[in-house]
Amino acid sequence: MVQDREGPLIIEPARRGTNDLPTELADALRTGEFHQVLRLAIGHRGLSLARLRAHLALRGVQIGQSTLSYWQRGLRQPEVPKALPAVRALESVLQLPADSLVVLIGPRSARPRGHQAAVSFYDLRSGDVGSIVDKLLTDLGVLPSASHSNADLELLSVHDTITLDAERRQVSIRTRLVVRARRHGPDRYVTVYSGDPGCRIDDVEIITAEGCRVGRIRRHPGGEIMATELLFDRKLGEGDVHVFCFEMRDDSGAVCPGYYRMLRDQCSSYLLQMQFAAEALPARCTREIRARDDAIPVETEELPCDTGGVTSGYFRDPGPGLAGIAVEWN
Repeated sequence: MVQDREGPLIIEPARRGTNDLPTELADALRTGEFHQVLRLAIGHRGLSLARLRAHLALRGVQIGQSTLSYWQRGLRQPEVPKALPAVRALESVLQLPADSLVVLIGPRSARPRGHQAAVSFYDLRSGDVGSIVDKLLTDLGVLPSASHSNADLELLSVHDTITLDAERRQVSIRTRLVVRARRHGPDRYVTVYSGDPGCRIDDVEIITAEGCRVGRIRRHPGGEIMATELLFDRKLGEGDVHVFCFEMRDDSGAVCPGYYRMLRDQCSSYLLQMQFAAEALPARCTREIRARDDAIPVETEELPCDTGGVTSGYFRDPGPGLAGIAVEWN
């Protein structure tokens, strides 16, 4: 156990990973609540609340001992964005990975903005969306909580191109994926599409190009969600690399607020491009990474939109989580 010893207070760097953390704390960082992680981390560090407050003060953060007590007991939640400096300072003092506490706070929402095309099955979803997706996958003969066909495919690269019209609506999503078989046998891939509010999911069309063809489709009109089985022309052998491409055509939604891809596992590279109509350019585009659909962004970067109306967001080694571009309009 890392102990805080009496004597001069020393600012130590934050941890960069979870390998050297106790199992209970490492598990809580992945699946727990903010107060649970905070309580476990304080205990692991061997700090009293008074000592923790002194460490925070060295980092220029003044916070009451009672507030820290409320936070670790779950009686209050840090307010966003006001409390972000204090939470990041806690990560440093407690030697936790950067942004590991930040992703556990913030407003909760039933669903992220924009579309999601699931690289693998959702376990980063929330609320009704999750239950709808689970039902659609079950209808396709896939058990979301068990081993499934996508689990046999290692995701190497994804390239999404989103096209928007003059009404600022998304009209198509073209996706190219590069996968490698983890073992012998995979011959299909299941993708989940979630439309913008107002989407007529029954009218959404999926077009395949190289490397796959459309299999079974399941739709949920009330949830604006569709699950599609993409069939390969052969069973992949272990280690085989396969490239396939498909396009979702949907112009039935409202003004597009952005696009997010949900990643169940880590992906080597993800390129997201958005093509805007010349007469309807956005006011701002922001590249974002989120740990979950109901968490605040852990990484943001404002993106330029070139003279051709294209903005590009590149993500290296993203996931698990959501990677995407938020769009603001004039």
